Amino acid sequence: MSTKEKVLEEVVLEESVSFNNEIILYNDEVNTFDHVIETLVRVCDHTPEQAEQCSIIVHYNGKCTVKTGPYDKLKPQCTQLLEAGLSAEIM
Repeated sequence: MSTKEKVLEEVVLEESVSFNNEIILYNDEVNTFDHVIETLVRVCDHTPEQAEQCSIIVHYNGKCTVKTGPYDKLKPQCTQLLEAGLSAEIM
């Protein structure tokens, strides 16, 4: 393996390890679809369509991954979801 291939392999490995966290959004009986959609657009940078799809998945499946990435980026987003009254956690 050449040095260039080894460096590329290390970079790919580092990227895959650093993005293994996800925010899981859970269903509740309190929040409206509109509130969930607006919050996902604002906090997670979703498009309105993406946020609507996630809200439907949460409604029917009980949970949905709404964001993936490094923990230090997800932590403030998860906190904002919780402050907005949504049920979420980082896995």
